[in-house]
Amino acid sequence: MSEQSIQKIGAALVIGGGIGGMQAALDLAESGIKVYVADNKPSIGGVMSQLDKTFPTNDCAMCTMAPRLVAIGRHKDIEIISMADVEKVEGMPGHFKVTLNKRARFVDEEKCTGCGTCTTSCPTHHKVQPLETPPIVLEPPLKDGVEAIVAKHKGREGPLMPILQAINASFNYLPEPTLRYVAQETGISLSHILKIATFYSSFSIVPRGKHIINVCMGTACYVRGAERLMERFSEILGVNPDETTGDRQFTLKAVRCIGCCGLAPAVMVGERVYGKLSPSGVAAIVKAHAKEA
Repeated sequence: MSEQSIQKIGAALVIGGGIGGMQAALDLAESGIKVYVADNKPSIGGVMSQLDKTFPTNDCAMCTMAPRLVAIGRHKDIEIISMADVEKVEGMPGHFKVTLNKRARFVDEEKCTGCGTCTTSCPTHHKVQPLETPPIVLEPPLKDGVEAIVAKHKGREGPLMPILQAINASFNYLPEPTLRYVAQETGISLSHILKIATFYSSFSIVPRGKHIINVCMGTACYVRGAERLMERFSEILGVNPDETTGDRQFTLKAVRCIGCCGLAPAVMVGERVYGKLSPSGVAAIVKAHAKEA
């Protein structure tokens, strides 16, 4: 039987759920083809999901990935096969047969809502570590505040995030002794606590200023002069990006998006947004916040 006489049947299989695989799946599905996306990871996204910014615009990876993730999740003709390895490919163009080995997830995918409870209860991540000898004893001014925070939350389900958020709000960063104390009192491994503390940008394990100046360097702000704003802030404060002034009043940071593209170039100080800012207005912003108690 010749290849020309073989009728093309069935669906399409996209191997790999990276950014290229996601776009290929969407293109095929929009053409009316049933699409299966096979990936050997628990979720699609690939290496791109690990990037904080992408070339050439320096936008965050999620700005590119999120619309595609949402579209794939909603598309009736796209089905994701996760944690699957390709065992065998047989046939010829238009008539392939692919054998996949799907590894166990140890959860019922039909019942999974993505709540994360299984993660917070995972015995691999939450091994109880032996207490240090001698036990961690906090010194003032950390002692009273941190002990009260831990006592308030450690009895609830999933206590780590609210504890870290409360400590971070009280001291504007997470002092190392407090993290060791949290590990001691909750039984959560210090390595896991450090992974959480260093992953979220709202947390910091180094001292930060009272006022955090976030200069948006996203595409819209950058092309409208955000780089000049950053240079002006650095000049007035005497620090480089990601540094804190000696008096601990200001921390200067470059961020990729603050959601105010229509006000570009924009700067956020705390919860306050300054839009359509020019270098000449930087000094007044620094002076105004320096006066705040």
